Amino acid sequence: MLVSFKWLQEFVDIDISPADLADRLTMAGLETGRIIEPGKDITGVVTGRVDDVSPHPNADKLLVVKVSNGAETFQIVTAATNIAQGDVVPVALEGARLAGGVVIKRAKLRGIESQGMMCSGRELGLDQKIMPAEQAHGIMILPPGTPLGVDARQVLGLDDVVLELELTPNRGDCLSIIGVAREVAALLGKDFRMPVPVFPEMPESIEGQVRVDIHKPDLCRRYVARLIKNVRAGSSPLWVQQRLRCAGIRPISNIVDVTNYVMLELGQPLHAFDYDLLTGHHIIVRLAGKDEKITSLDGVERELDPDMLVIADPSGAVAIAGVMGGLNSEVTPDTKSVLLESAFFDPVSIRRTAKRLGLSSESAQRFEKGIDLSGCTRAVDRAAQLIQDMGAGEVVAGVVDNYPCPAVEKAIVLRPSRVTHVLGVDVSVSAMQNVLSGLQFKIRDDGNEMLVTVPVHRTDVNVEIDLIEEIARMYGYHRLPCTLPGGSATPGYKTAEQLFTDKIRDVLAEAGLFEVVTYSFISPGIFDLINLPPEHLLRRAVSVKNPLSEEHSVMRTIMWPGLLEVLVRNYNRQVKNGTVFEIGHVFYPRGEGRQPAECPMLAAVVTGRTRGGWNQAPREMDFYYLKGFLEIIFDRAGVSEVSYLPEKTNPSFHPGRTACLVSDDCFLGIIGEIHPDVLEKFGLGQRAAAFEIDLTALFKVCKGGKKYQPISRFPGVDRDLAVVISQDVPAQEVFKVIRESGGMLLKEVELFDLYYGRQVPEGCRSMAFTLKFQALDRTLTDTEVTGCLDNIANDLRLRLGAKLRV
Repeated sequence: MLVSFKWLQEFVDIDISPADLADRLTMAGLETGRIIEPGKDITGVVTGRVDDVSPHPNADKLLVVKVSNGAETFQIVTAATNIAQGDVVPVALEGARLAGGVVIKRAKLRGIESQGMMCSGRELGLDQKIMPAEQAHGIMILPPGTPLGVDARQVLGLDDVVLELELTPNRGDCLSIIGVAREVAALLGKDFRMPVPVFPEMPESIEGQVRVDIHKPDLCRRYVARLIKNVRAGSSPLWVQQRLRCAGIRPISNIVDVTNYVMLELGQPLHAFDYDLLTGHHIIVRLAGKDEKITSLDGVERELDPDMLVIADPSGAVAIAGVMGGLNSEVTPDTKSVLLESAFFDPVSIRRTAKRLGLSSESAQRFEKGIDLSGCTRAVDRAAQLIQDMGAGEVVAGVVDNYPCPAVEKAIVLRPSRVTHVLGVDVSVSAMQNVLSGLQFKIRDDGNEMLVTVPVHRTDVNVEIDLIEEIARMYGYHRLPCTLPGGSATPGYKTAEQLFTDKIRDVLAEAGLFEVVTYSFISPGIFDLINLPPEHLLRRAVSVKNPLSEEHSVMRTIMWPGLLEVLVRNYNRQVKNGTVFEIGHVFYPRGEGRQPAECPMLAAVVTGRTRGGWNQAPREMDFYYLKGFLEIIFDRAGVSEVSYLPEKTNPSFHPGRTACLVSDDCFLGIIGEIHPDVLEKFGLGQRAAAFEIDLTALFKVCKGGKKYQPISRFPGVDRDLAVVISQDVPAQEVFKVIRESGGMLLKEVELFDLYYGRQVPEGCRSMAFTLKFQALDRTLTDTEVTGCLDNIANDLRLRLGAKLRV
């Protein structure tokens, strides 16, 4: 909120500097972000009249202009084309300083001396975005009759100071000059002046000329209409334009500028309709019809939802209530009669409509935060007064005030003892009463309690603690004692599950994976991308009631697709290699009225190739590469026995390169190469592998810390064993039999060769292992080692049908 210091002074006498006022407001909860002095750097710029314009004798695109400041006449050479004899303009004479520190000097342009410069708004520090269209480019033309030779800063309002307030969402009452003036009056102990609009009205009455019907009184609690006839469209007076610019609003025309001016001054948004374009001169406040559309003032056709409030006439919508007017009722230079609207619309309805349509406006912002329901008539009368004073129209007598839900002032009981207890300082009852009465609260003292009546414009004050806050901020937060809260403190600690999760995170990060965080909200279309059939359990996702978009409308039941999207985004930006993991939650519905189950999960996805070097070729990050990370996790977590069971039914993964993870009959998760169809749908042009692990299940099967044992002082014995075995037998089963048959003397088993070829029967493969035998108390003999090998070979033959390869 941009607040003009001079404008404030019309409603309250301020005897401190703008900087001091900014500090006082900040300490009272109205934080001042910065203090803007628009004309601070400008000196020596005065108003001047163009007395003569003639072509430059030596340049086709230059003009020689005679400009008078009322006492002297100066010759100026310019390239501007928007000036004419008699125009009053800002003139920077020799030695003048403009915005940005530019100093004006005499100069010769193509042989003709120029004694200064006529200024555009840009040279005076004005933003072209907030200047009238006719003044956005070229020399700034001031209104006829502007005194000559006076400081242009005063004429243009550049000698003002603007406070930029950073208001909290609950202080919608301070989105106006009078709202801030009330605060200033209370802070300084001054009287707040609220002038009553006074203006002459035409003999004819509005009765019978305007009809207002409200079909949704819960969404529109009040609608006030006033009729202006004999409208003369044109530019606003300079002082109105100055104040609009100070607030960051571009002047447009007198009628539109008045509605914006009143909105800034009183906090009540207004809208002006072309009265003659309203069918039957009948205003209807209703919900939008099915498939109803409206072209808004910005020229965009917008499709309305059935729960959006609109202002309509019998032929259709003419405005989106509280957000933006319609092009079909716009005030134009040809408008002869104007209907002014001043209404109260439901904040939630306006916010929902503005957000859904992607429209953000000053009026919508005020309606969303709540306006003064009792101030609708005052605002429309103030607008009528300004229009009358400008000579821009004549006011028809009376107003139409449809007020189905009148304002009721809230009454709150305030206990002085409670104020003292909460603030920790003894504030006298008289001081409390002075603070509240200064803020225009009405007080009735009942001895130990006070009955406080809250003014209608303070929609943020609802209970006793709100009144205590008002007393605290006006009394001064800096005057409250600084005390530390008492009581015993309990040191926080992490649970075993949290420590386990942190350990997994550290292990993966140390191993070279990058942790990412993806949205818990996903699109239902993800399930189609990963080939899940319609009846799949993972499609039973929890829906979000108010999603930001369809892309984030359900809670995720699976994590790895989000990681794949991260890698695809990188792939599309020429980052072909990626290793990412995430520790987060998936969400499963548990029935109507119950919160969804949140399950901690670990997921990782890899794609591309590892970085090579002079002594190492790059390696493809495939199933086995990703499996290595799992083995590191299992080793650090103390999970000793994990079975990799072939999985061929999961539609998201490659049927021959996928495994389910099981330990102690507990399902841990899945690992595999992502199905080529899925990769194609995501737009990834290379192979990728993923795993997803249930951290709760993994925690259950972990064995805790490692157990250490001494290293044997006796040498070990290495023997090789090669067997021919059916390809249908998983390698894990072979390892299991070898370990069980080798007994306590077998310390290590390593597969060093896998062979398919002519020397091996069809449907079989050759597997060669290195076995290490060792005892802690002796050196093993050949007989002992050979006996162990014979047992292993015999069990492989009997249990798995393997044959020794010689």
